[in-house]
Amino acid sequence: MKRIWRTAVAVVTSGLAVAVFASPTAAAAPTAASVTVHRLGAVDATTWTPEAMRNAVPLDRLLPKADASALTRDVRRGAPQVVQPTDSLLDGLLPLALPQTGGAWTGGGAVQKTAGRVFFTYAGRRASCSGNAVTSGNKSVVMTAGHCVKLAGAWHTNWVFVPAYNNGNAPYGTWTAKATFSTPQWVASEDINYDVGAAVVSPLNGRSLTDVVGGQGIAFNQARVQSMYAFGWPAASPYDGTKMIYCSGPTFNALISDGIGLTCDMTGGASGGPWFLGFNEGTGTGIQNSVNSYKINLVSIWMFGPYFGADAQGVYNTARAA
Repeated sequence: MKRIWRTAVAVVTSGLAVAVFASPTAAAAPTAASVTVHRLGAVDATTWTPEAMRNAVPLDRLLPKADASALTRDVRRGAPQVVQPTDSLLDGLLPLALPQTGGAWTGGGAVQKTAGRVFFTYAGRRASCSGNAVTSGNKSVVMTAGHCVKLAGAWHTNWVFVPAYNNGNAPYGTWTAKATFSTPQWVASEDINYDVGAAVVSPLNGRSLTDVVGGQGIAFNQARVQSMYAFGWPAASPYDGTKMIYCSGPTFNALISDGIGLTCDMTGGASGGPWFLGFNEGTGTGIQNSVNSYKINLVSIWMFGPYFGADAQGVYNTARAA
């Protein structure tokens, strides 16, 4: 079955149709003031019933065309930064079963709890992406793609995170966002090189997010070509959004952007799901270093993610201090 992933803004560059699944130059890490913060109004988690979550549309089905001129070539780099997972299960982190191009994750472990599905309202429609909880001082940060928090000039509303989502079930609760964040480049021109977003979620039943589900590590300004694992909840055919899917294998430099690529069959709805360095299948723990972002329609066996450089670093550092 032919699968064309239109997960976010369609772009045409050098004759290739691109859909956001939405040699770096040295630069200092951006200050908190350079990161755009969107304060959400009241979010009513009760509106996200199991039926509403099952019926949420993968964001790719709702997307407008984008301007290819917004794409820049080099992602800014800064000082390397590595934040360890809250579980501290890092001894001997090595990929164990490379490669995988898109199978259901049955290994359990930390990723089964930290990764989840994201739901929000976009253009009057209920839509979905994916996300992941990471270690942070406020214990409340979810990393995702930029187009999973803002698109076509408007910030998404009614934004919630459901860790360990399973066919309408929310075993660890539905966490409402009080603020979302993205890079200045994504906010200004939706440049896919900077398709990075984050959310800070409110406490639930008196507890913070990572106290309940744990938090994965996260790193910035790392070596580009490494073996990685990607996770998400693809909801476009042949997937149905009911379960977590993963891919694994060696990464490579992206073709039209300054991002990284991975052979992967995931489809729309997986946008914003985490990519991990040093992932351990035994513990389900790793270091997040990108997110599912876009695919090239003519070469749909590849998935691409943004390089986590200085501006992605700024998004995380701003969110963890919020």
